[in-house]
Amino acid sequence: MKQILSALLLFCVLLLLQSCGWESSLKKGNQSYALGEYYDAAKYYKKAYARISPKERKKRGEISYKMADCYRLTNYSIRARGAYMNAIRYKYPDSIAFFYLAEAERKSADYKAASKNYELFLSYKPKDILAQNGLKSCTLAQEWKKNPTRYVVQKFSLFNSRRCDYSPMYTGKETEQIYLTSTRDQAKGTNLNGITGMKSADIFMAKKNEKKSWQQPEIMESEVNTEFEDGACSFSADGKTMYFTRCRVEPTSPVYAEIYVSQRTGANWGAAQKCVIIKDSLSSVAHPAISPDGHFLYFTSDMPGGYGGKDIWRVPVSNTGFGAVENLGDVINTAGDELFPTMQENGDLYFSSDGHPGMGGLDIFHAQQDKDGNWKIENMKSPVNSPGDDFGMTFEPEHQRGFFSSNRGDARGWDHIYTFELPELTYTVTGWVYDKEGDALPEATVSIVGKDGTNLKVSMKGDGSFTQKLNRGQSYVMLANCRGYLNFKQELATDTVSENKDYELEFPLASITRPVLIENIFYEFDKATLTEESTKALQELIKLLNDNPNVTIELSAHCDYKGTDAYNERLSQHRAESVVKFLIKGGIEKERLTAKGYGKSGPKVINKRLAKSLPFLKEGDILTEEYILKLPKEQQEICNAMNRRTEFKVVRTTYKLYN
Repeated sequence: MKQILSALLLFCVLLLLQSCGWESSLKKGNQSYALGEYYDAAKYYKKAYARISPKERKKRGEISYKMADCYRLTNYSIRARGAYMNAIRYKYPDSIAFFYLAEAERKSADYKAASKNYELFLSYKPKDILAQNGLKSCTLAQEWKKNPTRYVVQKFSLFNSRRCDYSPMYTGKETEQIYLTSTRDQAKGTNLNGITGMKSADIFMAKKNEKKSWQQPEIMESEVNTEFEDGACSFSADGKTMYFTRCRVEPTSPVYAEIYVSQRTGANWGAAQKCVIIKDSLSSVAHPAISPDGHFLYFTSDMPGGYGGKDIWRVPVSNTGFGAVENLGDVINTAGDELFPTMQENGDLYFSSDGHPGMGGLDIFHAQQDKDGNWKIENMKSPVNSPGDDFGMTFEPEHQRGFFSSNRGDARGWDHIYTFELPELTYTVTGWVYDKEGDALPEATVSIVGKDGTNLKVSMKGDGSFTQKLNRGQSYVMLANCRGYLNFKQELATDTVSENKDYELEFPLASITRPVLIENIFYEFDKATLTEESTKALQELIKLLNDNPNVTIELSAHCDYKGTDAYNERLSQHRAESVVKFLIKGGIEKERLTAKGYGKSGPKVINKRLAKSLPFLKEGDILTEEYILKLPKEQQEICNAMNRRTEFKVVRTTYKLYN
């Protein structure tokens, strides 16, 4: 009996110790959470969860949820997902667990699972805009991944460490150095940050060497860096003023993020001064971005008057201080968080948001204002955005390239720096200039005149071709000319599509020393009436004559040997006259045109091109009746068809030239 009583007593003591153990850990976790020290809080919650009995389902669900929140707030999405699943398994009573589980699944690119949990949450709160956007995002993200933009994104290992590196920033128009924020070992602080579990961030700077190659970042030796979190900086256009975020730590109460400013004298940054933007000490102000003209400071804040979460605001900047703050409105801001505003030198705003439809966590958005001050935003899509957090973009001046930060592919949620570049669109035209009978004309030239001011004269390669770069969304006129040939004009308007485009044009030149066949001219059987199929060829002839206004031509029609001479001459004359009438009706002066019917008296002479395509004929063969009758029946029909033709030859090249 004594042994049994002793065992029961020992069991009770163990239960009491276990209970005290998890309650103590839970208390410490709650204290750290209240201070915003989520990394420390997660450790305590994990200990509490391990010590509490699985039979305490309600309490396990509550601790799982708190632990999941800590992982979410420190970007540890994989662990957050597992902890939210545990909270739901233990019947955590708040449906918000489904929403945050869906968010973690979307950050893991598990869009099928995320969609299911967004729908579960929406069954409780059907009007929740963030869940609606999250569900929409699951479809959009897959489309954007399948059809990425032209941006090229690469991890930039030189700037990255074994900790977090983020928010790279050029100093105004300076491209030889860049500043970034890092929690690497070289940071000043000695203690680990309770929020992140790493050293507090400092600002580092990287420079290019004499060969224009980037060097390893080094800590900025200045009073700007402290034992607190310092980073996410922005610079004035002249590079002499730096705004940055500082997150101080107090042992007993939370301290909200603040914006500081430092002035540069020579190569040194002066002591930082706090920017008093708002009087509310219970709101964060962070992530400053000064406008290129220096008139406004953009920043992120959770101050009252926003749309939920953290919003982007701006405040006028003058020599006397800051003016009244202004929220950028509901086109930019959402019920979620809008963070890390940065600006391109043309005034375009880039920011990150988890409230607009996106690919995962924070997505980068591009915002432009119209002349009336209205914002228009666009998700930058894949590959700039990813299922993870993407933020802190900086542009190299005058280029569509630069750096940004992302925690994509990092299981711990740690940030790293990436490069991005939008390759220049190339629009080119390749043209071939050749004799209408088929020979290349390498001695030709092409004049190119564009509405964008282009005025070029392009020489041909040995094969009679040329290639020329063009500008996007422009109109061009191209005129090919060669001694002994009529000019030939082509017009081209380049597209405005966002992809490379190659155009191909042909410039068939008509000789002024020999007859030129007008292909695809057809007459009704045994008549001089032109068929509808002839219209296109005759319109092209009208264009050619308009492009060569000083030329007069003889328009000739020919027949085969069938029928009497008188009949063939009469029919061919009427056919030539029909063509001339069409040309006059199309605006060609009748003085430039002469109609001549040759009947069968002008048989076709075989040229090099025809000899290549018809092996039974040789260059120089004349298709007389006697020649044709010696050929097989099928070949006779081919030759008779070639004799039934309409041609023109140049008579003068000086019509009205001297008027």
